Parts: sequence; structure tokens; C-alpha cells
Amino acid sequence: MATELALFLLLLVPATLLGLGMNELQQSRRQVRRVLSQQIRELSRIQKRRMDLLEVRNRAKVLEGTVTGGASTIEKVHKAISGTTFGLIDLFSKDEGFRKSARRVQETHDRRTTEIYGAVRTTNRALHILADTLIISKAEKRIASRRRRTPKRP
Repeated sequence: MATELALFLLLLVPATLLGLGMNELQQSRRQVRRVLSQQIRELSRIQKRRMDLLEVRNRAKVLEGTVTGGASTIEKVHKAISGTTFGLIDLFSKDEGFRKSARRVQETHDRRTTEIYGAVRTTNRALHILADTLIISKAEKRIASRRRRTPKRP
């Protein structure tokens, strides 16, 4: 009987230690899952900020392209109307002096039109660069600084 009791106690100690070890293992696994879940959430937030920033960049590019394309289209229409108007003056005018004067006006008009729409495109590009510098670059820096400031969790 004493040997059976001693054997039981000898088996009870390792079984208890094994049970405690299994319990520790389960708690460690839960902690690992929590940490991995937090890491996934943080990576998702970072990726969302990156995607938002990419969307802002793309919208800025689309806006710049739209303004530039619109200015070019309007310039072409403007020149077509001007060409038609001055062409009709040239075609139907009987006074040679008036025709020469109209041609000079047309040349001046077309040159100024080209300059004005060129200025619109240049201003549009400058505004895009300014917006990129002030808004988008600041947002990128903010994202980068958040990444560096975020403390690492155990």
C-alpha cells in the first residue's frame, strides 16, 4: 500500500506539472494570437493610409490632366472660331488694306491665345506641384513619422 501511494505521488507531480505546462502553452498561444491580430490591424491601417494617399495622388493627377486637356481643347475651339471668322473676313473683304489689318489682328490674336492657354497650363502644373508639396508630401511625412513613433508591442 505504501509503495502504491508513493508511486501515485510520483505520478501526480509530473501530471500536475504537465497540466500546468499545458495551461501555460494555451495562454502563450492566446497572447501570440492577440499580438498577431494587433499586428494585422496595424498593417491594415497603414495600408489603408497608403491607399488613401495613393487615391489623393491619382485624383490630383486626373484633375491636372483634366484642366490641361480642357485648356487645350478650348484653345483649339477658340482658334477654330478665330480662323473661321478671320477667314471669312479675308474671303469676303474687298478692301486690301482691311484684309492686311485683319491678318495682323489674327496673328496677334493667335499669338496671345497661345500665350494665354500656355499660361493656364503652366499655372495648372505649378498648382499641382504646390499641392503635391504642401498636401501630399506632408501626408507622406505624417504617415512615415507615425510609423516611426508607433511603439512596438510585446
